[in-house]
Amino acid sequence: MRRAEHNGTWEVRGLTSLEEAGTLLKPGEDFVLGLPVSVVLAQRLQLPTVERDEFAEMARIQIEKAMPYSTEEMTTGSETISQSDDGSVISAVAVHNESLAELVRPLLSRDLIPRQVTVYAAQRAATHAPPGSSLLIYTEGEAIVCAIAEEGKLSFTRTLDAADPLQLQRDLPQMTLSAELQGINTSFSKIFLDESLYSLRDTVEGIFSVNADFIAVEVPPADTELNLLPESWRQRRLQVEKQAEWRKRLIWIGIAYVGLFLLSLLFLGILKFQVRRLDGKIAADAPRTDFVKATDARWRSLAPAIDPRYYPIEVLQHLTDSLPSADVRITKFDQSARQISAEGEANTAQLAYQFAEKVKNKPELQMFQFDMASPRLLPNGHAQFRLEGKPR
Repeated sequence: MRRAEHNGTWEVRGLTSLEEAGTLLKPGEDFVLGLPVSVVLAQRLQLPTVERDEFAEMARIQIEKAMPYSTEEMTTGSETISQSDDGSVISAVAVHNESLAELVRPLLSRDLIPRQVTVYAAQRAATHAPPGSSLLIYTEGEAIVCAIAEEGKLSFTRTLDAADPLQLQRDLPQMTLSAELQGINTSFSKIFLDESLYSLRDTVEGIFSVNADFIAVEVPPADTELNLLPESWRQRRLQVEKQAEWRKRLIWIGIAYVGLFLLSLLFLGILKFQVRRLDGKIAADAPRTDFVKATDARWRSLAPAIDPRYYPIEVLQHLTDSLPSADVRITKFDQSARQISAEGEANTAQLAYQFAEKVKNKPELQMFQFDMASPRLLPNGHAQFRLEGKPR
């Protein structure tokens, strides 16, 4: 049984084998395995009442003593049926690990490990049985299962081989006697008969003088505390769950990586689109840009002729104003459209450098970039210099 994907109700499917069930499940999926009574050993045990912390350990020890397998070969579970000051009654169940692994091999080979391994009879008892003592009769495969429930907990099971009313009439009293010898009250308040065994209703009611109620497959199956999941399976299930969790994380990381990659491609596409758009605007503005550049170049070439700042007499006047003293003299001045040059003589090289610095810092001459080579010293100690300026 599993929940339907759309409306959340339980969907019941009849399957012929665990191989078929394995095709419907996925590793790490949450499911419960209910075992037939033929593969488990169930006993009703009476224990003295002790502290709650010690009760679980005492129950485990008593179960191990009552079962025919060693501790390493089996997995045990128990449910408390009743507890009082006089003692406690528990339902003890054990399963042989090797037999369980062989039965569930079709699932284990696919890493399909149940969350809980319980007994199907215990599930049916938890679903249907009321307080007190009840008898459930149903089929498992070709056999008929008779299960006694006390307070809704499984306490006694027997498997009968045939569905013949005469055979059942002989076997049920023997089963009842065996249960009474274990201290079970067989005055059943309720008897539940599987609907597939309708033909046995009269026989069952004639033996126990109690009306039988018909039951079908539980929807949903009842929860039970009984858990026979081996420890090695538990550890393997944890590993599978961790692997599934890491697989999910890797998938999300892959999705995030793909998302970032797609966003990068989108961003790159937007950038290319913007570049093409700008290239188009530049190409459209190219004629006007070329016109502005040509006009600027033309005005620059005409500047010496039409800009008063470039007039030779104005430039020479500003050079003269920059002379630091009468000991510095300009002997030659040339000006062309490309550059200006001033040659002169100073009484000392220091005066020549002072003149060059004053020219460079002259506000009226900032449209030129001046440079002066090292002055040439004359025999009389004077220094000849040449100052050149180019338009910026």
